Formats: sequence, C-alpha cells, structure tokens
Amino acid sequence: MSFLNVEYGGLNEWDKRLQVRNLIRNLRPNIVFLQETKLELITKAVIHSLWGGQHVDWSYLSSCGASERVLLMWDTRVVDKVEEAVGSFSVSCKFKSVVDQFVWAFTRVYGPSPMSDRRLLWEELFGLSSWWKVPWCMGGDFNVVRFPSEHAGSTIFTTAMCEFSDFISEQDWEAKFPTVCQRRMSRLLSDHFLIVLEGGSFQHKGRRPFRFENMWLNRLRMKAL
Repeated sequence: MSFLNVEYGGLNEWDKRLQVRNLIRNLRPNIVFLQETKLELITKAVIHSLWGGQHVDWSYLSSCGASERVLLMWDTRVVDKVEEAVGSFSVSCKFKSVVDQFVWAFTRVYGPSPMSDRRLLWEELFGLSSWWKVPWCMGGDFNVVRFPSEHAGSTIFTTAMCEFSDFISEQDWEAKFPTVCQRRMSRLLSDHFLIVLEGGSFQHKGRRPFRFENMWLNRLRMKAL
C-alpha cells in the first residue's frame, strides 16, 4: 500500500494538473491526497484530469478557506470506501481492502494555526478514533511540530508541541506500525516537498486486460499465424 501527498498553490491551471497526473502515473500510488487545490468544486472531469484512469473515487474538504481545500483520491481496485467523515479540519474515509477485506481508516488533515482551533482539531480526531475503532493512518499538514529541532530557531518545547506529542502517544502509532517507511521526494511546482508513505506491497489478483504488442509481428511464427 502506498500513499502520495502533494501540496500545490492551486490546480486551476492545466500544466499543474498534468504534473500531478504524471506523478500518479509514474509512482502508481494507491491513495493520493492533494492540498491547497483552490478548487471550489471537484467534478468527475477534474478527477479524470488528475488520475487519468476510471478506477478512482474521491472525497474532499472545502471548509478551510479558498486556499486550503483538500482532495483525497484512491484506487478502487485496491480499496473500497465503507464510510466517510468530513470535519472542520479533516476528511476521513473508512476503507476495506479489496484483496483481504481488511477494514481500516485514513484521515487527511489540514491543521489550523490558532491554538484554540488546533485543540478543536484534536477533539475532532479523538472523536473519530473512538467512533470507528479500526486501524488508522493519518497524513497532512498539522501546522505544528513535535520537537524544537524540527523548527528553525526553536530551542524549547512549546505547549503546542506537547499537545501534538500527547495526541500521537495516546494513539500508540509508533508501536503499532514500526515498519512504515516515509520518503521525501523532490519539489515540483510548490515550495513543499512531496512525501511518499509506504506500508507494504499490493499485488492485483484480478484479470489483466489483453494488450497487443507490435513487436510480436517481428517474430516469424507470428506472421505465419
């Protein structure tokens, strides 16, 4: 299972959509989340321009302001959506894996800057965790870090850092998912780095479409047929 996180300053321009489409085609992630899309309405045509294929479904968050809209897309050959929840600062889906029927949840977060709103985010996520009670993966921009070393010029632990660490510790993620691998990719059209999260491999067991290769015509036996 692989995830791709992309943050752009808007997807209204065709060249930016084409860049995303090429990324998806090259990396072939199972789940993609896009931030700062600046798109007021997400249509099937928009999804097709980004994903390229027909095996896709999506959900999106549009309540965080014009510049922070969030889009979540996934490969329907890999996961089926069981349920979704769109909050004030997050969009979440409960998925069922197609291969083994494993049920789990994924949340895409866009964290607010004010301390009071950030505490509302923790409450929103705690509520979601207690509601679904399934294995949970989360990604996004929390607008907060855990350690001073992660922020330039910071030398002390702030209240926000402590609250973020408390939230992670209470979910016990570090102990439950010790083999998860996160890779930072190169920058593309944004001042943010692309991030790929890998948690295992997926092998599609369904029938594959037949494709004729022109090089087969170079074989003598093929010409005879």
